[in-house]
Amino acid sequence: MLVISGSLRAESTNSAVVRTASVVAPDGVDAVVFAGLAELPHFNPDDDHEPLPPAVVALRAAIEDADAVLFSTPEYAGALPGSFKNLLDWTVGGVETSDKPVGWINASTNPGGAAKAHESLRTVLGYTGADVIDAACVRLGVARDGIAPDGLIADPEVREGITAVLTVLAEAARLTRT
Repeated sequence: MLVISGSLRAESTNSAVVRTASVVAPDGVDAVVFAGLAELPHFNPDDDHEPLPPAVVALRAAIEDADAVLFSTPEYAGALPGSFKNLLDWTVGGVETSDKPVGWINASTNPGGAAKAHESLRTVLGYTGADVIDAACVRLGVARDGIAPDGLIADPEVREGITAVLTVLAEAARLTRT
């Protein structure tokens, strides 16, 4: 399973979510963190042909190789962060996410959360043909001081929530394969 943070911030709670996912994944689930967001070139449809930039090749291969994808992204100015939207733009029109189970974790502690970002994420994922698994789209608020010095989330309830989401996505991926 591929886990992707939509944030470039070093101390991001969303990045802590995906790092934590990689260590709390249930048995049989290998949660691999995609760390190439900053390396992706700006999307331009004129450049979406062979030979693709190496960062785009790596992104598409990582998504294609994954049984499922879990996102965690902040909301900037009422929308997806530009760098994360750029990542998604590189997947529109491809086959990498087609029918692939996807979900997301909203790590915001604000009452409105990142609702508009996730609404937009759902829209974009619809264009990519991804299979949004509603039970794997959850809100698990992570306070900035809830991140331990090792960069992982310390709160046992949040860690359990992440494990539960990974379990749901893994099951959806299993059903997709059969």
